[in-house]
Amino acid sequence: MDALAVILEAPRCIALRKLTLTSSVAGNGAVLGPSDVVVDIRWSGISTGTEKLLWSGEMPVFPGMGYPLVPGYESLGRIVDAGAEAQGRIGDWVFVPGAACYADARALFGGTAQRVIIPSARAFPVAESLGADGVLFALAATALHALQGGAAPDLIIGHGTLGRLLARLTIAMGAPAPTVWERNAVRREGVSGYRVIAPKDDDRHDYATIYDASGNADCLDQLIARLRHGGEVVMAGFYANRPSFDFAPAFRREARFRIAAEWQPADLVAARGLIDSGACSLAGLVSHMRPATEAKDAYPETFLAADCLKMVLDWSACA
Repeated sequence: MDALAVILEAPRCIALRKLTLTSSVAGNGAVLGPSDVVVDIRWSGISTGTEKLLWSGEMPVFPGMGYPLVPGYESLGRIVDAGAEAQGRIGDWVFVPGAACYADARALFGGTAQRVIIPSARAFPVAESLGADGVLFALAATALHALQGGAAPDLIIGHGTLGRLLARLTIAMGAPAPTVWERNAVRREGVSGYRVIAPKDDDRHDYATIYDASGNADCLDQLIARLRHGGEVVMAGFYANRPSFDFAPAFRREARFRIAAEWQPADLVAARGLIDSGACSLAGLVSHMRPATEAKDAYPETFLAADCLKMVLDWSACA
């Protein structure tokens, strides 16, 4: 079995080519293990965090790192085949948070392909009615994981997709609407129940909890200056550069720092509950869509276009 997949051959070198699909648990020459499923992918999101670092070559040392690799952990599709123990799942519409099924390429994170083989347990059922917005489940789970680790944010840094989901989920969980900082005027649009302003227009210096969703490792001194005594900075992005800060201002405020790690399976379930109930919407966050055959152009556009919140690759023409 084979499938077209997006390949990062090297930094800034994107290709689309066929790869042989394998199962790590299948034996005796079988293509599928007993609990494996085959998912035909319809849509794949491109991450502006980790995938940007893979594309630029700035990704820090990370398990599985190396080129060539298949990126992606934001795919949606339908289960079309399954091993003996998972036959009942054929036809399910699922979210795919990555795959490791390629014979001749690394998988970090492996989901951006026409077709994947994954364990049934990793095929997360979601509402097909969400359409392409369903690729956002990983980001929603990321935001929810950060929020469940401590107090809700008074201030969020960055009005990209993660920042918007943090704001929406904060409100959905019953906390007061946060303020959001965004330097790019284009990205101050699309507000839903909270305030988005430029940092220069904010004179507050008493924030209890600040969540950084910008991925900018150089912002800590600015954020510490806006904390109240005993306040907390939550680093919710992914940082290529080494974060650092001046000690004395942080010491005077007795500031705390928390790093939000990657989401866990329970976060996907919790995010689905909020989305399915209507408490949190994913609408309006997918800003760009291209056929998967245009991946070579889609990746740089995702990372360099100021108006691109979320780029989605459409695999339907590759069926």
